[in-house]
Amino acid sequence: MEMNTRAVHVVDEPLPPGSRPLSVPLVQSSAFAFESAAELAEAMAGPDGAYVYSRRGNPTVRALEQTLAGLEGGAGAIAFASGMGAVSGVLLALLRPGDRVVAQRCLYGGTHAVLADLAERYGIEVVRISGDDPAEFEAAAVHPATRLLVLETIANPTGQVPDLPGLLAAARALGVVGLVDNSLASPVLCRPLEHGADIVVHSTTKYLSGHSDVLGGAAVFADDALRRRIWPRTVELGACADPFAAWLTLRGIPTLPLRMREHCANAAVLAERFADHPGVSAVHYPWLAGHPSYERAREVLDGGGGLLSFELAGGREAGRAFIEGVRVARLALSLGGVETLVTHPASTSHRELDGAALEAAGIAPGLVRMSVGIEDVEDLWADAEQALGRHPLRASFGLTK
Repeated sequence: MEMNTRAVHVVDEPLPPGSRPLSVPLVQSSAFAFESAAELAEAMAGPDGAYVYSRRGNPTVRALEQTLAGLEGGAGAIAFASGMGAVSGVLLALLRPGDRVVAQRCLYGGTHAVLADLAERYGIEVVRISGDDPAEFEAAAVHPATRLLVLETIANPTGQVPDLPGLLAAARALGVVGLVDNSLASPVLCRPLEHGADIVVHSTTKYLSGHSDVLGGAAVFADDALRRRIWPRTVELGACADPFAAWLTLRGIPTLPLRMREHCANAAVLAERFADHPGVSAVHYPWLAGHPSYERAREVLDGGGGLLSFELAGGREAGRAFIEGVRVARLALSLGGVETLVTHPASTSHRELDGAALEAAGIAPGLVRMSVGIEDVEDLWADAEQALGRHPLRASFGLTK
């Protein structure tokens, strides 16, 4: 063969028998070759056959899907390009015009947005509930068009933990599909399928990958028939996981239990200290005594998680001063990475809302959200203290630094 041909047809060296790599190989190929048309046609018949095209399936992506299904105790999974890809893909596959969705009031903003869009464009009716009372759900769900219940294991940023066992049992009794976003808890702290969920979604960008270098999502299914029903629609949507992102996520998962232990331990210490600080008027952390979800969180979760929020008495000015004053923590969006991140919704993501609108959204003007990393907790607290020293009302609190 001439040079042009030899350059194209590189050697694909198979591993000899007994040689198994310790890490999952990255198969960065968009398409796969076959010996016959019949084999290719057979491979295209479903989600679990031979690989054809990486939008339909890929060895590295499938390894991630099987790993996540194992962690959550599911029958199968579908990996997506982002957490919102997972949420949108499942919703678009399940819902039809005129259907009713019952959704927890405290949900991630992106989920709120896609539900609002579906309501406006396709006549999907969205009924909001507190997430604390199965009877409230039953009253909202007793309607022939009710198809879906949407919950979050830990709500962002309030830390609310809904009554997963009660709500999911009520949904199952009424034949309503239960979907739970488990991104903030991870399978280490909670496995919603064990409480009766039908689908668990994740932003794998967060704790599962854990290093702020991946964008990804996933849906895990209790019943493989439901996965097979949804899979063709996700292929059409095209929100498939990239093999490299899947490989990076697989690289992060082995340390997930170790990281979650540190996230939870650090967050618990900081929550207690913020609660005792004169410049902080309220702390939202589900494993902190006095939180509205405290008792339920102790029953449902194996840890309080790594996300907390706290309210500063000085409002927007105090919140902005804090996030600009930290030196160890970083001012950035997202959460779940090894580093500590802070945001102030009232002056960033929700900066266009006035006081009344912020109150309706459950966000105090002085609320700061902190994704607690795995740094030394004393360094994190020293950083928080010096940032609190920049509080505009610091003299009232006896803060002189």
